[in-house]
Amino acid sequence: MAYTIELSGRVALVTGASSGLGWRFAEVLAQAGAAVVLSGRRMERLKELRARIEGQGGDAHVVELDVTDSASIRAAVAHAETEMGPIDILVNNAGISAQQKLLDATPEDFDDVFGTNVRGAFFVAQEVARRMVARSLGVTPGTWAGGRIINVASVAGLRVIPKLGVYAMSKAAVIHMTRAMAVEWGKYGINVNAICPGYIDTEMNHHHWQTEAGQRLMQMLPRKRLGKPEDLDAMLVMLASGQSSLVNGAVLTADDGFGI
Repeated sequence: MAYTIELSGRVALVTGASSGLGWRFAEVLAQAGAAVVLSGRRMERLKELRARIEGQGGDAHVVELDVTDSASIRAAVAHAETEMGPIDILVNNAGISAQQKLLDATPEDFDDVFGTNVRGAFFVAQEVARRMVARSLGVTPGTWAGGRIINVASVAGLRVIPKLGVYAMSKAAVIHMTRAMAVEWGKYGINVNAICPGYIDTEMNHHHWQTEAGQRLMQMLPRKRLGKPEDLDAMLVMLASGQSSLVNGAVLTADDGFGI
């Protein structure tokens, strides 16, 4: 007998959905039956993804969101719930990287990375969680009392990678933030977990793997291969589903053993 995970009737908000892993996450959740809110700054790309999801029979809505702007976060979440209904699933994916030695990092570099990866992720989760808690307490109506928050961290948050020190620090903060949220919000039926991908070949970094430096790095990986965005599908859908009710505060790696 086949085992399937069904997300029909759920509303999912995906940040940073205009490219890379966010694009894939949104597609996969839609394929599993969720109504997906696509958020980010590149509206044309989000509209392209919406058309793709709708062409596959899915349900998607586009909302502009700058995670570094608190007003934008509040407006985007309110607009998403007005258009699609209460948010049941948040995939907190928006993030940036900066490659440099620690001695070369400027205050602007540091603030940009932490402003997006940590501050932005925190306040998006907080805004969504406020509404999830209200539904759990019966203050506002909703189909699912509780919810699922999936923070996208990185293996770099578990293992420092040369020239990615500031990025690694930000993702380590996301991991600890996930655990703090899980402890505080678990009593409301909100499960908060983190995914830590390793090196994944996406449209944003594909060119790098064709360079000499990229090939050298690939040879350092445990099985000398890159992951694909679809390698995260099962983990994502499981964490987003009702079947993950006992999984809270988990930090799940998908790095082919790189972090060991």
